[in-house]
Amino acid sequence: MTITRIDQGPRMSQAVVHGGTVYLAGQVGAPGATVTEQTRAVLAAIDALLARTGSDKDHLLTATIWLADMADFGEMNAVWDGWIAGHPAPARATSEGKLATPDFKVEIIIVAAVA
Repeated sequence: MTITRIDQGPRMSQAVVHGGTVYLAGQVGAPGATVTEQTRAVLAAIDALLARTGSDKDHLLTATIWLADMADFGEMNAVWDGWIAGHPAPARATSEGKLATPDFKVEIIIVAAVA
C-alpha cells in the first residue's frame, strides 16, 4: 500500500494517508492566544489538512483533544460545536495534559477516512 506524507519534517509529518485513512498530527494555534482563538486556528488547520488529503469533516472518525486546563472545556466546546454543526460527529475524547509549551492551550488530533 502507498503511504503519503504531507509536510514531512525531520521529526514528524503534519498528515499521513494510508489505506484510505488520514492521520493528522496534533494541531495547535498561536502561542499565547486565547482558548477560543487557538481552537479556531486549530480547526482551520484541520480543515486545510483534510482538504489536502482528499478528506473533510464529514469523514472524521476520531478526535482527541488535549486541553492545558479542563476549566477551558466549555470555551473550546463553544468553538468545536459551531465547527461540527451539520456534520457527523466523530468519536471524541478530551483530556487535560501539559502541552509542548505553557503558551499552548488546545491541541487536537484527528483521524479521518479519505472522502
